[in-house]
Amino acid sequence: MIFLVGCSAGKNYKRPAIDLPGQYAGGSQDSSIAAQSWKEYFRDTTLLTLINTAVARNFDLQLAIKRLEASRSYARQAKAAWLPALSAQGVVSTSNPSENSLNGISLENFLETNHLEDYTLSTTLSWELDVWGKIRRRKEAALAEYLQTYEATHAVQTSVVAEVANGYYNLLMMDEQLRITRQNIALSDSIVQMIRLQKDAGDVTELAVQQAVSQLQNAQLLEPQLEQAVVLQENALRLLTGDWPGTLSRSDLDNIITTDSLSAGVPADLLRFRPDVRAQEMALVAANARVGAAKADLYPALTLTATGGLNAFEPDKWFNVPGSLFMTAAGGITQPIFQRRYYKTQLDVARAERDQREIEFRRSVMQGAHEVTNALVKLDKLKSQQRIAGERSGTLDQAVRNAQLLFRSGMANYLEIISAQTRALQAELEQAAITRQQLSARVELYQSLGGGWR
Repeated sequence: MIFLVGCSAGKNYKRPAIDLPGQYAGGSQDSSIAAQSWKEYFRDTTLLTLINTAVARNFDLQLAIKRLEASRSYARQAKAAWLPALSAQGVVSTSNPSENSLNGISLENFLETNHLEDYTLSTTLSWELDVWGKIRRRKEAALAEYLQTYEATHAVQTSVVAEVANGYYNLLMMDEQLRITRQNIALSDSIVQMIRLQKDAGDVTELAVQQAVSQLQNAQLLEPQLEQAVVLQENALRLLTGDWPGTLSRSDLDNIITTDSLSAGVPADLLRFRPDVRAQEMALVAANARVGAAKADLYPALTLTATGGLNAFEPDKWFNVPGSLFMTAAGGITQPIFQRRYYKTQLDVARAERDQREIEFRRSVMQGAHEVTNALVKLDKLKSQQRIAGERSGTLDQAVRNAQLLFRSGMANYLEIISAQTRALQAELEQAAITRQQLSARVELYQSLGGGWR
């Protein structure tokens, strides 16, 4: 029996071999930024306050924590499954058999009564020996499921941190675009006044005035659109932080402080830092353990039971010790023979689910490596785009100033000044958008590497 108890059905978990690349293309192999806490990675104090509030009050994260508490309870239950089950019961019964039945005649002849009473107070101890490791495999599966939920909670937090950061940067971009738009409205208004003076002097026609007014109206139309987007983004951020709609204080887009070092580490770090990858591996561990438990269900089950207590057919003798004491003990072996293929089906399903979890685990690792690589490419190319966008914006600003001077001196027509102003506005708006994309790419890299849950 000692030898059998030491046996265990199924194979112990071994991580599948994954042929990870040695490094990311264009990425530094220094320590991964995923090892940094979000309090160290992000430098803007307002953003840190928002993230801290979201981590404490976000509804999705609160739900994840409650799921973790439920999973912890199941793990504790599975840990105690190898212990015996103990129950107590008290039973009082009376029986009135037929006078013409054998029991009725026996009661009348031997006990001189027409009914039988029975009083029982007992405890029952039942214990299934874990001969094939079935209980141990179920305990292993429950623990892995708890760890899966634990890592899934971390994954929710990384998502919340990234959403707050991206929302904050998006809000700063809208602020900057709104500032640019209002500045352009003022410039367009001055151009309208200038062209009207030219019309009064007979140098241009009413068409020129109408074209300038149309340019002004385009800029004016953009202003309420951006104001609406700002309010919606503020409300979205406040929802992420578990707060009611309202305004948010924030910095300027140009004043955001970022870290210079963005080391991606090596792809193998994904197995340590990415909570979603770790959650998928825990799901595989649990599935592997369930295969062992399903296999053990096919083998004999050894159960020991013992019952003892007080029993009497007269109430005044119920607690007469030791006369009313009784005890029974039994040991049984149950071997499934024909269960309409139930246990075999459970084993086949468990094996198929284990294979599915392995595929999902491999996919999560590969997907993580792709996300990191994509984020690195974005950061590299956005740096070049930002440089070009800055140069183009400066060139077009100068073009607007030159067009105004030439228009006043009669060397440029109104279409040239309107065209220059339109291109300058678009260039400044795009430059703000590229700056936001750069900041979001930094957030994407941090999240894809597994940062944000520490």
